[in-house]
Amino acid sequence: MKLVNKFNAMQTFVRIVDEGSLTRAADSLGKALPTVVRSLATLEESLGVRLLRRTTRRMSLTEEGRIYVERCRRILADVAEADEALTSQQAEPRGELRVTAPVRFGELHVAPAVVRFLEAHPKVKVELLLLDRVVNLIDEGIDIAIRIASPADSTLVVTGVGEVRQVVCASPELLDRIGEPSHPSELAQQPTIYFQGATPAPLWTFAEAGRMFTVPIDAAFACNQAAASVEACAAGLGFGRFLSYQVDSLIAEGRLLRVLSAFELPPIPVQVVFAHARLMSPRIRAFVDWMKEALPRSRERRQSPAQAQSSRTRPG
Repeated sequence: MKLVNKFNAMQTFVRIVDEGSLTRAADSLGKALPTVVRSLATLEESLGVRLLRRTTRRMSLTEEGRIYVERCRRILADVAEADEALTSQQAEPRGELRVTAPVRFGELHVAPAVVRFLEAHPKVKVELLLLDRVVNLIDEGIDIAIRIASPADSTLVVTGVGEVRQVVCASPELLDRIGEPSHPSELAQQPTIYFQGATPAPLWTFAEAGRMFTVPIDAAFACNQAAASVEACAAGLGFGRFLSYQVDSLIAEGRLLRVLSAFELPPIPVQVVFAHARLMSPRIRAFVDWMKEALPRSRERRQSPAQAQSSRTRPG
């Protein structure tokens, strides 16, 4: 199979997968259905494997097809970025970006930074998806992800832009009423707020003398949304364990106090993640550079010098 024909067949195969049917792929490509069918058959024959399972009712990728479509996407993206890099009009960032970030962090920090980025680069369009799950960049067509996690996929390019802490907080009223715990184990007998997005089970992990241990909690209130969980904690309903960015502003205002700082786990990195750095398009490079500057500044603005005195234990 000639290289040009192989490239065209790869484009057609990816379009078939994206559209979910041969007919819709043919329509979107402006080609006759028999041409699309023949292109797929020739590609499968040249590879010696079946890429798609096809019945009269549905179509699905084989395991070989799933692997091959990911490789095709990368190759096609590389070619597109090479074209962009060599086109004079692309010196100025332009085009579309799909970006994902955790919901609450995205609301507080990423979305405002995206707005300022678009003001500075009016020829760029951004689709921001706020999702509390790890997105597969290749499979879901995402250009850039903002993640709060340790690196897991060595095939991705990772740029650190800060870190967050896992902190236990309580309202001043609650601490005045029942006192401050001196050890995490005491939380098992205290009222607590369980934010389900932080841990898959009502178990809080802490560190002491170089070892980690868990404390089971019996939550008075459980919720899958950070904002509601934080407000319940600020209302005095119980101790809560959150990522620091989720409570920075309330701690600065004095509505929450940090406790048990000496038992916190190591901080979690905040990262800008994208698929590869080779032939990076101007819009991706501009966006990554913007976030490297904007996200640390955004978090600093939401914190206050008063926060250093907002814990009843020694600062962590």
